[in-house]
Amino acid sequence: MKNTATEKTTVTVIGGGLAGCEAAWALAERGVPVRLVEMKPHRRSPAHRTDELAELVCSNSLKAARIDSAAGLLKEEMRRLGSVCLQAADESRVDAGGALAVDRDRFSAGVSRRIHAHPLITVEHREVTEIPAEGPVIVASGPLTSDALAADIARLCGGGLHFYDAAAPIVTAASVDPDKSFCASRYDKEDSGAGDYINCPLNKEEYEAFHAALVAAEIAPLHDFDAASPTVYEGCMPIEVLAKRGADSIRFGPMKPVGLRDPRTGHRPWAVLQLRAENTERTLYNLVGFQTNLKFGEQKRVFGMIPALANAEFVRYGVMHRNTFLRSPELLTSGFRSRQREDLWFAGQMTGVEGYMESAASGLMAGINCARMLEGKPELTLPRTTMIGALSAYVAAPNVNFQPMGANFGILPPLENPIRDKRERYAALAARGLEDLSTVIDK
Repeated sequence: MKNTATEKTTVTVIGGGLAGCEAAWALAERGVPVRLVEMKPHRRSPAHRTDELAELVCSNSLKAARIDSAAGLLKEEMRRLGSVCLQAADESRVDAGGALAVDRDRFSAGVSRRIHAHPLITVEHREVTEIPAEGPVIVASGPLTSDALAADIARLCGGGLHFYDAAAPIVTAASVDPDKSFCASRYDKEDSGAGDYINCPLNKEEYEAFHAALVAAEIAPLHDFDAASPTVYEGCMPIEVLAKRGADSIRFGPMKPVGLRDPRTGHRPWAVLQLRAENTERTLYNLVGFQTNLKFGEQKRVFGMIPALANAEFVRYGVMHRNTFLRSPELLTSGFRSRQREDLWFAGQMTGVEGYMESAASGLMAGINCARMLEGKPELTLPRTTMIGALSAYVAAPNVNFQPMGANFGILPPLENPIRDKRERYAALAARGLEDLSTVIDK
């Protein structure tokens, strides 16, 4: 479709999540008019609660900030490519040790403000039930795509896959017992001293009673799927599912006490639940790693067995919801373009990248490549040595057992000269990736 004022093709971006906003922003910043279509507020998925664009659903943490970490490298690459989400994240940051955590409402508002203010972006609030027959189109409708649009995507792509993930509860800071908790980051790393993390310790007897209650607790029913054996993404494993793997499974997982010392005893606790600040004011805290599908009453009862949470006030209980992702190796190029239709791109978690920033990065790349196609330029493929390039290659590489993948150094090619020390190796991998990105970033 031509824009009569500019005589430039208008691109339709479906979905106002992180990936859709990144795609729209990348296009508009390159002079391409965009129609961004978002179904809220007319219709919401079960997991959404606001009408803002780029709403964070499961967590306020965008993972590690250090460039010598996989998540930090990914975000630095995105910054250098002009990410709108990183602009909003940096201004809404909440102290969280070495992580980039944000005030969720301020983050979404920051992205929304930039998108609405851009002169080349028009936001339409309506539900899209089928992919437009004429492009160019970027589908970034997210893992919670509405049933009608999901059916049309399945028709076009020859089917899709689905799995479940879950969100963790949120409690008020005032309701956490200060006499049975303490503030600290693991190993005292990069802690602001202002309550980035509240630690809720348990002794051996308390932990064993909690674990027994957790594995026996009643779960909420799942609809339209086999509730007895749902396919659950490992990175969002419900705490009750993980607990059933063994008596120490969560004590060596989300409740690991390593790097923490209870100032009341001077010793490391047997197990610890960490609470992470959910907003700038630190009035709300997220139960880290405690995504769950327990019934709401069971969440209050069982999590209340943790001494510091005996009188916890839950402002949001954990929920489980269905996600959808494509058979991307068969369907997409490394530039996130459809192999079946040259004016159609997909972006976000539905492509098989896992995580908020990974999803946003795929939208960024889809937008860049859509703009390049309109300019008559070839598809941009970032070097495999970059985190974005490695994730893009993973999505497109043949893989009969394709599953979602988040940023990690394991998907990067090894260094030419191996480095034994892990921290030094990661730093070298990050430096190599950023250097290689600089060679193609302006092409």
